[in-house]
Amino acid sequence: MLSWEYPPLLVGGLGRHVHALAGALARAGHQVTVVTRHTPGALLEEHSEGVRVIRAPEDPPRHEITGGDMLGWATAFNHALTRAALHAVRGNRFDVVHAHDWLAAHAAMTLREHLNVPLIATVHATESGRHQGWLPAAHNRTIDDVERWLCAEADRVIVCSEYMRGEVTRLFGVPAGRTEVVRNGVDALRWRARPRAVAAARLAYAGDDGPLVSFAGRLVYEKGVQHLLAAAPLLRERFPGLRVVIAGDGPYREDLELLAEPGVTFAGFLTGHDLTALMAASDCYVVPSIYEPFGMVALEAAAAGTPVAVAATGGLAEIVDHGVTGVHFTPGDPIALADAVTGVLGDREHARRLALQARLRVIEDYNWPSIAEQTVAVYDSVRPAAVPLITAPRVPVA
Repeated sequence: MLSWEYPPLLVGGLGRHVHALAGALARAGHQVTVVTRHTPGALLEEHSEGVRVIRAPEDPPRHEITGGDMLGWATAFNHALTRAALHAVRGNRFDVVHAHDWLAAHAAMTLREHLNVPLIATVHATESGRHQGWLPAAHNRTIDDVERWLCAEADRVIVCSEYMRGEVTRLFGVPAGRTEVVRNGVDALRWRARPRAVAAARLAYAGDDGPLVSFAGRLVYEKGVQHLLAAAPLLRERFPGLRVVIAGDGPYREDLELLAEPGVTFAGFLTGHDLTALMAASDCYVVPSIYEPFGMVALEAAAAGTPVAVAATGGLAEIVDHGVTGVHFTPGDPIALADAVTGVLGDREHARRLALQARLRVIEDYNWPSIAEQTVAVYDSVRPAAVPLITAPRVPVA
């Protein structure tokens, strides 16, 4: 499995997805090797949660990313990733190569040809989708080309929602028979915060006499935080003392801070118990994305027991059942966002029912053992029938 991020190096949801999937596959008895990017303080190679993790250090000189142009960095990264992957496969047999997004495409293609095994590609998002269909610069168009190449070369393309199946078909011409929808999963137990941590988060972020609304994610335009900030004054009129917490970091943070009015806190990048506690302490968690292939963070908030309000776009509209497991609002519309959040904050019994049904849905439909089983079915669909899948002794579940 090839990924540009993996714990302890996390940038967005992709790294959490790969980590959870790899661990679930290992617990199901499969031998899993993840090759990823190195980060200071991490081991170059280790076995963690039953998964062999190989981390590729960057080659000097460092490639600076300016204006969003990652191509120089990505080229160097793929060279390092390929070298580490070829080292990892010496003396081992593998059934499939599984690449996550375009940043691992070149290494994945080289490894597939070296091993002569099928290639699976998971497309978590597209460059076109991230820019609402507009590819403004040469590097954006090149990334789009690499995504198209990866999809054309892959034996199967995994996407996280029916929305994304339609997107890769429309953008890249991938036949329906080569795409499989395997939704993201959530470890519901992982997102249950301790009461003491929830109380501390409430004390740190909430006002004495008003509700707490939160968001967590990478601060980029397509996440739609600007619309939450535009809705905040209206929400504060309706709920005096209301506070909004924005957790995360990214290139759009400085612009967002200029838009923020009193009552908004930028908490920075939160992980682990800090993020779980913030979600659980919130009276409503908002996902205002303009573009969202899936929206795993909405399920994480639901697992934390928090009612969610989400933009009715992409995968969010599929995974949140309006009026049952959360509420929808029109993307890009601050007034609609404020009205949806008002419906949650103004009726605590309704909010409690939403949160309860959402958490039950997460446990039943989005658990990682089920996601791993579906992923193995995709692997099996491209492997020669006579070749048994490589398995290892089962890792006991704690």
